[in-house]
Amino acid sequence: MIHKAATASQPESPPAFQPDPQVRPTRIRYYVLGLSFIVGLVMFLDRACMGTATPMIMREFGLDKITMGWSVSAFNWTYALFQVPGGWLADRFGSRLVLAAAITWWSIFTAGTGVAFNAVSLAVMRGLFGMGEAAAWPAASRALVRWLPLHQRAFGQGFQHSGSRLGAAFAPTMVVFLVAHSSWRAVFFLFGAAGILVAAAWYWYYRDFPQEHAAVNKAELELLQLAFRVPPKARPDVPWRRILRSRDLLYLSLMYFCYGFVFWMYLQWLPTYLAEVRHFAQLKMGMAASVPLVAATVTNMAGGWLSDRLARVWGDLRRGRVAVSIAGFTLAGVAILPGVLASNAVAGLACLTLAMAGLELTVAVSWALCLDIAGDFSGSVTGVMNMLGNLGGAVSAVLIGYLATLFGWTVPFVVASVLCGVAAILATRIDPNRPAVTEFEIGVRHP
Repeated sequence: MIHKAATASQPESPPAFQPDPQVRPTRIRYYVLGLSFIVGLVMFLDRACMGTATPMIMREFGLDKITMGWSVSAFNWTYALFQVPGGWLADRFGSRLVLAAAITWWSIFTAGTGVAFNAVSLAVMRGLFGMGEAAAWPAASRALVRWLPLHQRAFGQGFQHSGSRLGAAFAPTMVVFLVAHSSWRAVFFLFGAAGILVAAAWYWYYRDFPQEHAAVNKAELELLQLAFRVPPKARPDVPWRRILRSRDLLYLSLMYFCYGFVFWMYLQWLPTYLAEVRHFAQLKMGMAASVPLVAATVTNMAGGWLSDRLARVWGDLRRGRVAVSIAGFTLAGVAILPGVLASNAVAGLACLTLAMAGLELTVAVSWALCLDIAGDFSGSVTGVMNMLGNLGGAVSAVLIGYLATLFGWTVPFVVASVLCGVAAILATRIDPNRPAVTEFEIGVRHP
């Protein structure tokens, strides 16, 4: 009798959904994924336009490569430093509010870049831009945790990030076209206005929990394993001590530092390299700088899909994740060298495009690894990883200015090739089956 009373007093688990087999699942998860694609596209339009505008700004402000490198690196420094606070905000207050606020902030200072008048004012605007955008990727990545089935995590990250690469691919040609009809300042005003519209769309449509979205039916919720969790009345504490002691996060973050260095070499300095070394005219330079990023758009999504596929076929999540990372970094490291050493400009660009394609195979895997080891705390974990990645980007923006000035353009590319090799080695040390948090810590909540 006592046993029965105790059992009766325990709270019952919520009943599982029993969808009518005749009712087809709604497809809101794909609309959410598509909206996150657009967020990434606008985010990187705003970032990549600076690389194409760099030669024009240098001429107008009378800046050399070293001074310009320090000015534009202000974005990377603040973006990196505010990654962890941004990820914590996403975990604490949800991706709906935090991402909408981040988009609004960075869009204001994207437009503000258009009013810069010297190296210092340019650095201030880019620094404020980076500060606001810091929460964007942690919040956007975390936004998909409950909106995609477990077996589609890497694909979702790849699709989301492919939007950013498409935005970066559009930027050079769009900037050159707009500058031809107006000025480089108008580019930043236009892109800033577009970001405000995207922020409004995100806040209006997205919900932190699928069951809070009026258009989602029970059949779709059945597909989303994490949607069964009841929305908490209070947000959980982030178990920072355990997260920061995770060796997998350490290796992952160092790997992403290497990635960030190489990626920002392309994003910030490739247009200048093509103009100075390959002697491309402005319009041709804009189109050529877009080619590697078009390839990146495809391989970014393909890398996520391939990782999920291999993990299912092999029945081994670790092999499915790590194999793609190793292959991508190895390809990038090998292809960069003929890209800069080739005497023919077209052949060189083809090799650099192949290298960028390999590099971007790894991105979705890196972000999926954060979801694998952190779950609901992936905002904080991606913040740590992306902080290191953008410290790599900050070092890249500054160091390449010095290396190219002192030793010529070959040396920066050789450094990038070596870092790709280091990243491939680090990838072998990561195991997504070791969680960075425990179920006990997930259960701790604010009073």
